[in-house]
Amino acid sequence: MRVRQCEPVDRSATESFLARWNSLRVARQGVLQQPLEHPALIAEEDGSLVGVLSYVVDGASCEVLTLHADVRGRGVGTALIGEVTRVATQAGCTRLWVVTTNDNIDALRFYQRRGFRLAALRRGAVDDSRTRLKPEIAEIGYHGIPLRDELELELSLTHGPGERFALADHRHHPDLGRCSGGRTRPMRCCVA
Repeated sequence: MRVRQCEPVDRSATESFLARWNSLRVARQGVLQQPLEHPALIAEEDGSLVGVLSYVVDGASCEVLTLHADVRGRGVGTALIGEVTRVATQAGCTRLWVVTTNDNIDALRFYQRRGFRLAALRRGAVDDSRTRLKPEIAEIGYHGIPLRDELELELSLTHGPGERFALADHRHHPDLGRCSGGRTRPMRCCVA
């Protein structure tokens, strides 16, 4: 697998990929974002696009706007997080953060296993986004959980390098990328 910066020539494939994930528009923190208007990293395997991470650098913070991987349990998401961590550190960021939703248990597990910590709960934020910004957001999310709230997770980029490498080793955990029943399924790690 190869992870690299998304180039203009990749726009069509990236757009199709994000469209499959209903992520051409992302509502979070009361704002509607267009991921294609921001930098992105892409993961490729055998010439095929298998993952996309879009991000926003703003001062000392870098937000993971979207992260999607077609194949779970093979390190695609981990590789994309590793690369955005490198990009953010080079840009002088001290904080990497992401917003997900209360129903997205898989994303909460994914990020926390990579060292992210819960930083904020915005009660009713998804309900508000559904009303004001993106009416197509479902009312019921993963696992039959009502989709209502945003959860913000963050990773400090000021820790020592040994700690950062230890975080990447979680990709070998036997439960990573599995849902109940041991099935694999695509990962959704961002807000709808």
